[in-house]
Amino acid sequence: MAFKVLFGSDAGLLSVFTIGFIVCMGVFLYIFMRKQMNKEDSKH
Repeated sequence: MAFKVLFGSDAGLLSVFTIGFIVCMGVFLYIFMRKQMNKEDSKH
């Protein structure tokens, strides 16, 4: 029932895409920051 409402309504789909976007953005920022920190450590 919950999945039917979640994937069947406009608000549910918007919520799924928003959560997915935030998770992807978090993963990207984590990887980006790790690379930047490693680059800074190499300079010193």
